[in-house]
Amino acid sequence: MDTQQPVSVIIVNYNAGSFLANCVLATLNQVQQLIVVDNASCDSSLLELETRLPKEQHLQIIRLNSNTGFAAGCNTGLSASTQPYILFLNPDCILGEQSLHRMMEVMESDASIGMVGGYLTNPDGTEQGGGRRAIPTPWRAFVRAFGLHRLAKFWPKLFFDFHLNKQPLPDKPIEVEAISGALMLVRSDAINDVGHWDENYFLHCEDLDWCMRFQQKYWKIVFVPDAPVTHFQGACSHARPLFVAWHKHKGMLHFYQKFFRHQHAGILMGLITLAVWFRFGMSVIFHTVKQYYKRIKLWL
Repeated sequence: MDTQQPVSVIIVNYNAGSFLANCVLATLNQVQQLIVVDNASCDSSLLELETRLPKEQHLQIIRLNSNTGFAAGCNTGLSASTQPYILFLNPDCILGEQSLHRMMEVMESDASIGMVGGYLTNPDGTEQGGGRRAIPTPWRAFVRAFGLHRLAKFWPKLFFDFHLNKQPLPDKPIEVEAISGALMLVRSDAINDVGHWDENYFLHCEDLDWCMRFQQKYWKIVFVPDAPVTHFQGACSHARPLFVAWHKHKGMLHFYQKFFRHQHAGILMGLITLAVWFRFGMSVIFHTVKQYYKRIKLWL
């Protein structure tokens, strides 16, 4: 069996440390091409990668002069890809040995499937949120924010929770509305139809944007439960939580304005804007208190 799939892997790196080399080593022998797009990292991640893989013909490293963001980094990698299928993979992910093979089986089983995601887990083996989910419409976000999803057992349609990882794991691949940008296998024909990543997002929500656009073009998105991938989530961003929170909430606003402003009254969109910035304010307070707590513990 040819174990090298007709896949170009695109890994956008920013200060991933040793995770980057580990991710590449776990993936490289499974694919025809692997592209690392480095967003001007200032750590030793690239040096370690080049030391551990000094001469590897399937590996291409693209160095950018500044941090252009995740979506722009993905698009840079796309311009260098050569294969009919593209796997976008975070540098803090480790592919299971047969996971890509299984995802490809599902992808090639139906020409209308445009995007496939696997079973994203935390290092302790528990399922991670985001690997299978519904689109967080304004109503669904409201339900989640105010804890109304707990009423879903009585009114499942009205108080539907977009975090599907709380539901039992399916025993076969299922169609979903969205998967995580940490692990996306995409058909290049679908990309030609839908278009590239929206570079108005810097970090977060760009994957939801792409899923929305795939659905608008009638491409199926499928979650594969028997394709495990370990995700050390936050390995690249934990050092700058406020920077990440800022771009996450800015991305939320762009997402809601882009897809829902024509469906809802202006006053509702205004309330959504206030809610997003209120959430950001709470994030700032949380991280600030957390930092002071750590300092106090060091003094004691």
